[in-house]
Amino acid sequence: MKSHSDRQLISNYLKGDEKSLEVLIKRYLKPIYSFVFRFVSNIQDAEDITQEVFIKVWRNLKRFDQNGKFKTWIFTITKNTCLDWLRRKQQISFSELETDDEKSFVEKIPDSQSLPNELLEKKDFADLLNRAIKKLSPKYKMILFLRYNDHLTFRQISEILEKPLNTVKSYHRRALILLRNYLKKVEKINFNI
Repeated sequence: MKSHSDRQLISNYLKGDEKSLEVLIKRYLKPIYSFVFRFVSNIQDAEDITQEVFIKVWRNLKRFDQNGKFKTWIFTITKNTCLDWLRRKQQISFSELETDDEKSFVEKIPDSQSLPNELLEKKDFADLLNRAIKKLSPKYKMILFLRYNDHLTFRQISEILEKPLNTVKSYHRRALILLRNYLKKVEKINFNI
């Protein structure tokens, strides 16, 4: 059953096979939780939002258009649920939602042959990149997460965000420019000290 396509699992579930829904949830639980966690940077909130996403999927699965891609549909629900959560938390600035004790956006796995100073440089760069990403607006963060962590195409991101393809590409380009400018600015400050 694990080798069944999303479409087949949905069809089986709608015919009464509860196991098919379990397989579908197991298939998407980790990527959905991972996306939500990177967006909210808080374990408890990520768990709550992920649960809310799967409840929405369960309630609306009968209305899913079988001609569409389930992955796009579930990530759209996830994106909208995250944005709803942000609206509810609007009184808190977005940067306050990030905590130092959570996993970072960029997870570096050090080479076992790396020297201690190389490891320190990698960690410093990862920390710097995390700070830069935290400064981005949610729309830019979301595109970077979907593109580089969930490995979605620009077309898939366009469908999930319900934005034109060129807008998504433009946001992506703008996010990279903002990151580059921030990193250059920090490098100049560090160099001048």
